[in-house]
Amino acid sequence: MALEAIIVLFFFALIFLLVIGSFFFWILMLVDCVRRDYKKNDEKLIWVLIIVFAQIIGAIIYYFVIKQKDKK
Repeated sequence: MALEAIIVLFFFALIFLLVIGSFFFWILMLVDCVRRDYKKNDEKLIWVLIIVFAQIIGAIIYYFVIKQKDKK
């Protein structure tokens, strides 16, 4: 019984850390998008809307489309 409780607690802690980490990543991508200079202001608005409404999926898409372009 005690081992089962420890396993359940471990998985709850793991899920909690995953949720907090993804929220932190989402906030970082949103802040980066707002601070970034784009050629057109419409592009900034579109990315902000994508990140806000698609949440973590939008932040991941933004990361791979925009942030990875900076590293090259």
